[in-house]
Amino acid sequence: MSSAAGDSGSGRGIPGTDAAFSALLEDSAEDLYESAPCGYLSTLMDGTIAKINATLLGWLGLSRDEVVGRMSFSDLLTVGGRLYHETHFAPLLRMQGHLGGIALEMRTAAGPRLPVLVTSTVKTTEAGEPLLIRTTVFDATDRRAYEKELLRARRAADEARRQAEADRARLREALAVLQQSLLPAVLPDIPGMETASHYHIASDVQLGGDFYDLFPLDDDRFAFFLGDVCGKGPQAAALTSLTRYTLRAAALHDPDPAAGLSVLNTVLLDRYTGDDPRYCTAVAGVLERAGDTTHVHLASGGHPPALVLRGDGRVDHLSTRGGMLIGALPAAQFVSVRTALHPGDTLLLYTDGLTEARVGDSRELYGDEALESFAADLAPASARRVIDALTALLHGFGDGLGDDTALLALGLPARTATGSETPE
Repeated sequence: MSSAAGDSGSGRGIPGTDAAFSALLEDSAEDLYESAPCGYLSTLMDGTIAKINATLLGWLGLSRDEVVGRMSFSDLLTVGGRLYHETHFAPLLRMQGHLGGIALEMRTAAGPRLPVLVTSTVKTTEAGEPLLIRTTVFDATDRRAYEKELLRARRAADEARRQAEADRARLREALAVLQQSLLPAVLPDIPGMETASHYHIASDVQLGGDFYDLFPLDDDRFAFFLGDVCGKGPQAAALTSLTRYTLRAAALHDPDPAAGLSVLNTVLLDRYTGDDPRYCTAVAGVLERAGDTTHVHLASGGHPPALVLRGDGRVDHLSTRGGMLIGALPAAQFVSVRTALHPGDTLLLYTDGLTEARVGDSRELYGDEALESFAADLAPASARRVIDALTALLHGFGDGLGDDTALLALGLPARTATGSETPE
């Protein structure tokens, strides 16, 4: 029984284990020191090398006779490593008695540098006096290669980021120029009237699809329109361009707003067929000045209703319910409405980016009622004041404003007590 137990505890009876176990027992401490997978050396307190193992000598390509008693630890280091050792490593080691994981570079006899991680401990006498320094050296070649690869990858990523930012800046600049080409550079002066506009772009890297325009038909009449095409990007820009030029040409040929929307409907159905339908909403109209009054005739195709901020503080909602999307159906119907602007009145046109903004903690739609209430609090107001107030409102929506928004205001200045017109 005891013999069997002894065999089990020693590992005997398993083929090959006896020889391996015996070889392990025969390994001397000196062999373990000399052949360790890391470098060992011991130095006097002045740095003179007193002992060094074969592993480290092999890494450096030096013999024991060249090193022991003839060289100091700092002699094994590169110039930069020697400076760091003398100014940082050695003083800290004397103060603390131990330093671990310090990255240095050693010189080899063949020339290449050897990146290493060094850990040193000061051995002291029983009285606490420093006696010698024991140092362990680990080959950090693979780690250094890994760090260099990481650094290279980081630099490449930084360069790619800088290039992407530069490309993005160029794209923003190009898109801004193209976006401006889809809008009037300035609104024309209309005798006796005030005009103002604003365009909010939801994304600086994507073309918006909202549009507006104001232009003369003759000496007494001006045409206007404002709308929103489906989609974003280059296709939306192409649709916007086609829509603007079609409406301008149609108004010059026939100033009736509903007729112009019908022409646009036909053009879009003819241009965009098959599996890629394109449509838009729009409100178009004509202004005609008659003394102190400006007559407004407008028509809408699926667009939010225009508002009139009256000089007496009221807000009129110009309903065009029933107007259909433009470019969706061959027999689309468009609804017309007429009104008159008197001194102090301002006509407001807008796209649905304004009313579809998300507000509050519940992220509810801003909505038509909120806009009418905002306008009622503002009225009476000049065209410039209306646009400035709505621009501030848009900015206040923050990230709740996710769509492009176009604003156009046309107003008659209020009259003073003497009868002269005065801007607000």
